[in-house]
Amino acid sequence: MGEGLNLEYQAALDYILSFADYERASRSAVVFDLRRIEELLNRLANPHLSARSIHIAGTKGKGSTAAMIAAGLAQAGYKTGLYTSPHLHTLRERMGINGKLISEQELVGLVDRLKPEITAINKRGNLGELTTFEILTALAFSYFEQNKVDFQVLETGLGGRLDATNVVKGEVCVITSISLDHMEVLGRSLHQIAKEKAGIIKPGCIVICSPQFPEVAEVIEEECLSIGVKLVKVGKEVSWQEGAFNLKGQSCLVKGISGSYELDIPLLGEHQLDNAASAVACLEMLNSLGVKISASDIISGLAQVDWPGRLQVLRQDPLLIVDGAHNADSARKLKQALKQYFDFEQLILIVGTSEDKDISGIIRELASLGASVIVTCSRHPRAAPLPKLVAEFSKWGIVPQVAEQVAAAVDQGLAIAKPNDLICATGSLFVVAEAIEYATRRSSLIAEIGGTLG
Repeated sequence: MGEGLNLEYQAALDYILSFADYERASRSAVVFDLRRIEELLNRLANPHLSARSIHIAGTKGKGSTAAMIAAGLAQAGYKTGLYTSPHLHTLRERMGINGKLISEQELVGLVDRLKPEITAINKRGNLGELTTFEILTALAFSYFEQNKVDFQVLETGLGGRLDATNVVKGEVCVITSISLDHMEVLGRSLHQIAKEKAGIIKPGCIVICSPQFPEVAEVIEEECLSIGVKLVKVGKEVSWQEGAFNLKGQSCLVKGISGSYELDIPLLGEHQLDNAASAVACLEMLNSLGVKISASDIISGLAQVDWPGRLQVLRQDPLLIVDGAHNADSARKLKQALKQYFDFEQLILIVGTSEDKDISGIIRELASLGASVIVTCSRHPRAAPLPKLVAEFSKWGIVPQVAEQVAAAVDQGLAIAKPNDLICATGSLFVVAEAIEYATRRSSLIAEIGGTLG
């Protein structure tokens, strides 16, 4: 790829990121309104209506579940678009077809196509300016239409009811695990947050619901009943039994509505078994709607799913893993997974969070692990300041080490770790992304010089 295109690609990225971006800045200034993206899509001849849609909302697990569903559809021979957020390393990760990311050239071309329409809407100004996420969502729909996909698997960005992806009518809607997160936008209670997430449920769809807290399950059931749609509950109509596991993944038996599936998935964590069961339920329901998906397609598809940054092992001796646990519930699940899946002597935690997260809740869960702690800060503009993290850990009698950058935190962890210890970097996907980048770069350097750096 020539330098000219790289410059064009960078210019396209700069353009996309020049708009209001609630992933990088305060969300309080963003007015959520579907009319902006509806007008943009209308000007583009409604590309979002060109493919069949599977829509996924939730607090945790929606990206993993979306990736599993897309992998199953692709294995069955369907051209399948996948749209997720946020990304770890490159914005191109957010949209791909059958496991292949959008190319730089395609993204540049789509930005050029959308620019005049974006300018026209923003110039009129009656609805406010389009946001970065709305533009990315329209880009994804246009990309999928341009490539004539059969299915588009869409992960909501934030919430559901007013999320930019909620311009589609999903044939199957999946609600993954819901817990307290994004409370400044979605509400201060599980009931309020569940109502927002349930906003993707529309007449005529089939709903798959992962195991939920009772007050969440009640909201989802009421919504399905009021609209008159079929509800499939994972944990009741669809269930799973865990099998063996190693550092590369785990096996389980999922008992679905129309069959049983012996799965091997390259993802760790008991919550991933809930996600796998939800993906199986979704694929079974699509099959009931006439989409040809065999049991072997489901088994082979889920065996190939790629979803990094979630209990991902980066190296051994000592073990270095990363996990994007970004709220109290996911920190609790990480705590359980560390005890269940890994054998280690001493635990070293590298922790960095976003400032708008439930920092006290995350640290409350992690503090009980009895680990040595290194607090750090990602490059992301919403990263929590280090003194805030130090203060929260000190409430639990823990005096953490401090590393101003994630790379330095990884170095510190490796310097104090013995071969049988475990280092875990967590707290936000931004910390996870930087840990993966640095660990990969470090391993390459070690391989080049033929030595060890700890």
